[in-house]
Amino acid sequence: MTQRFRPEMSHYQIWSAIDALAQRNGMSVSGLARRAGLDATAFNRSKRYATDGRPRWPSTESVFKVLAVTGETFGSFAQSLERAPETKARQSEPSPRVDGLRVPLLGLVQAGSGGYFDDAGFPVGHGWDYVEVPRSTDPQAFALEINGDSMLPLYRAGDVLVVSPGAALRRSDRVVVRTHDGEVLAKLLLRQTKDYVDLHSFNPEHNDRRIQRDAIDWIARIIWASQ
Repeated sequence: MTQRFRPEMSHYQIWSAIDALAQRNGMSVSGLARRAGLDATAFNRSKRYATDGRPRWPSTESVFKVLAVTGETFGSFAQSLERAPETKARQSEPSPRVDGLRVPLLGLVQAGSGGYFDDAGFPVGHGWDYVEVPRSTDPQAFALEINGDSMLPLYRAGDVLVVSPGAALRRSDRVVVRTHDGEVLAKLLLRQTKDYVDLHSFNPEHNDRRIQRDAIDWIARIIWASQ
């Protein structure tokens, strides 16, 4: 059985050190995992907790594999562990045993910049706030806060959309789409083919969109909204 990597450090500190390792080497955590010969989702935020809320820890083997491919030493990795304070972990990690569910929160405009999502559209890295929403069985959910009025009359500035990047998509679903250019859109899914996705705008002042598949970074279904 593979030994689990659990020194006298918190769950938050260890995963933050892996995030920092990927960032120092100019990669997403998915790219880091692939470079080390691991499953691309091995370090995704969705894999850091079990479905019942228990924290999952990276294995010693996976840690040493990523150190080997990046050429970094265990000493530098340990320094990253020490730079992520224990108190921050208690304040920032999602806590599944509350009346609602705490999920990562980011502004919709901010979501267009790099460093916040892995290749599959799951939240990674630092800079996330957290918001409590009605309990969901989806451990992969995260939240985006609406900026501006481009989604009126359905969504207003300050509304929070909770999205599930792993949920199946159907026609007429409300979705959030992020393009490779960093554009982030909340639209109604009209049609999807292997070549393109047709989207309907909530605001009649904005045109419907057809986006080529190879231009899409990720697409996620909206599963809840605060209004």
